[in-house]
Amino acid sequence: MYNTSLLKFKDITDKYGHLTPVEGKIDIPFEIKRVYYITRVQDGITRGFHSHKKLHQVLICLNGSVKIRLKNPENEEIVELKDPSVGLYIGPMIWREMFDFTEDSVLLVLASEYYNENDYIRNYDFYLEEAKKIF
Repeated sequence: MYNTSLLKFKDITDKYGHLTPVEGKIDIPFEIKRVYYITRVQDGITRGFHSHKKLHQVLICLNGSVKIRLKNPENEEIVELKDPSVGLYIGPMIWREMFDFTEDSVLLVLASEYYNENDYIRNYDFYLEEAKKIF
């Protein structure tokens, strides 16, 4: 899907376990300005339901698994994140919904900008109108 991609990170494995380095502007296609994580999502809950006007993000499921529904006016795709050495890049103007969190899931989000409520599009009909100008 346009403006999304899977990123594969180094997974250094030895008898001590796995080490996965992730560096902004090297492994991540932007400077990381904000980091947050989502945990303890109850069964049956779907999160997200928004797009961003300018923000770029990479989602990494550090533990467990979660599914991400990605939409634009022309396409819809579901990506399952379950490998902590794989990140999902989501660029601007992609609608996202996160669901099917396992009980032990930890979803890490790396963002290109500091939090700005004005960058969110939370109304799907308005999103479609705006996104149709781009796609």
